[in-house]
Amino acid sequence: MKHRKYFLRSPIRTAKITRLIAKAVDLLIVGTLGILLYPLGIILGILYMVVCDSLQKGQSIGKKFVGMAVISLEDGTPCSIKQSAIRNMPIIIPLAFAIFPIWGWIFAALIGAPLILMEVYLLFSLDSGYRLGDVMADTSVMANDGKGNVITTKPSTSWFTRTTQNFSAKNVTK
Repeated sequence: MKHRKYFLRSPIRTAKITRLIAKAVDLLIVGTLGILLYPLGIILGILYMVVCDSLQKGQSIGKKFVGMAVISLEDGTPCSIKQSAIRNMPIIIPLAFAIFPIWGWIFAALIGAPLILMEVYLLFSLDSGYRLGDVMADTSVMANDGKGNVITTKPSTSWFTRTTQNFSAKNVTK
């Protein structure tokens, strides 16, 4: 069997790696706050993770850096604070344990490492490119045009509506 190279495989993989870079930038900010201003820095890091994806029209600092934004799959608007908090729960929960010295750090590592590994695994294994946080919050990460506008194409009517209208029009002409 001949191995085929598909045109979109490389751009999709690049987009997934770009998403990892964006999250790494955000986690670098949280880690720096946590280390330099411990324990207040951990609390500030948690607050940042709660709101980060709802800032600047769905762009955290990391996503702004790489030119992406988070949108709600419900209506296509930028990510809300509630969705940002939900989609970052796999990071927020272990981070909350890191407030407590030694045992909290151990517990945070024991919970956080598998959750982050699962997030990365889902990102690269699902065709949709969604991670656990995206599924939980019903969000998606999209490209951004650099002016704060998310690049999306949204049909004016749904596929189902167009199909039923076409079907009804054919039956009327009998």
